[in-house]
Amino acid sequence: MTTRDVPAVPRLRGAVRVPGDKSGSHRALMLSALARGTSQIDGLSHGEDVAATARIMAQLGASVDAHDGIVVVEGPRRGLAATSEELQCANSGTTMRLLAGIVAGIPGEHRLVGDASLSRRPMDRVARPLRLMGAQVNGRGEAVTAPLTVLGTRPLRAISYDVPIASAQVKSAILFAGLVGDGATSVREDPRTRSTTEDMMRECGISLTSVETATGREVVLAPGRPKARHWRVPGDPSQAAFFAVLGAIHHDAVIEIEPIDTAPERVGFVGVLERMGADITWHDGSLHVASSSLDATEILAAEIPSVDEVPALTVAAAGATGVSAFRGVGELRVKESDRFAGSMALAAALGCETWSEGEDFFVRGLGAAAAFDSFALDVELDHRMVMAAAIAASAGRGGVIGGADSVSSSYPAFFDDLASLQ
Repeated sequence: MTTRDVPAVPRLRGAVRVPGDKSGSHRALMLSALARGTSQIDGLSHGEDVAATARIMAQLGASVDAHDGIVVVEGPRRGLAATSEELQCANSGTTMRLLAGIVAGIPGEHRLVGDASLSRRPMDRVARPLRLMGAQVNGRGEAVTAPLTVLGTRPLRAISYDVPIASAQVKSAILFAGLVGDGATSVREDPRTRSTTEDMMRECGISLTSVETATGREVVLAPGRPKARHWRVPGDPSQAAFFAVLGAIHHDAVIEIEPIDTAPERVGFVGVLERMGADITWHDGSLHVASSSLDATEILAAEIPSVDEVPALTVAAAGATGVSAFRGVGELRVKESDRFAGSMALAAALGCETWSEGEDFFVRGLGAAAAFDSFALDVELDHRMVMAAAIAASAGRGGVIGGADSVSSSYPAFFDDLASLQ
């Protein structure tokens, strides 16, 4: 495990281009592998999570090659096929959950494995609907944790399913399985989650309708095979959130974050920062952020459905004046690490008072990042907790971060990009 000493930085200036959207990268690889013919992907994320998906698509029969920064995927004529090899998902929950939906419709036995962290994460939420569709999905215990064994079949039964806990990954697993259903598959969610899967399926010719309700959405998909195409993956909003918070809390910063995905479900953190008083504006898909004086606010899980941006926003709350409340964010407990406890531990390490009540936690901010204590913190090999700790150290009085090498799972160049702003 790598420990990294991140010093305080007196001044931040410049532009940063975050990696290609991780969500879009996974789905571009999967849809291209499922298609017949040649697809190209521009802007694919270079993190280890996406690399795991690429390796697995190749194991299932697709050809995946990189040429001059463009990834070329050749989907097999007869479609993907089972392999006797283990499908190693590494640390990627997106890979494992979406892959379960794909292999549920590929006849044969599939074994999905992951690292120690991924093997603790609950897969029952995808196992339940996939079992209803006719696949056999088995794992360890009631939470159906990895390693998973999936016995796929075709066609799968079309279902109408209400997702009990809003999750873009669960929704996506069902939709991928529905591609080989015996009729139309319907998924209802409330609140709405990122629409990346639906949007990209439409783009490659799948018949899919989406109707929004007051706070939710119903998606209806007809079975079909994706068509090969050229994908252009935008910048990742979840990675951009860390630089947006850094620019807002630092006492002397002007940062430009080059174009990112602007889908409403992906950029809820921008609205939160605006409400806190951040100097943050859009320019043709790019974000411009400058030093600001922040006030506390209430942050609802529905504003940031994946809750991936909560660690970054916890740092914003630590630098704000007043008590910020994070409401309904219990899903943080089953991420790569317990980010609920981890976010509170980071705020406490910075010198803040913090406490929790059920699915909510609270941070009494210090009024300025310059007041942050220097700290030493082990972040349990969680890439988003590493980045949150790093921006707090840069804006405050520095810090020592254990597990810093875990950024390679999603953003290998993070520390280089951070250094480029100094």
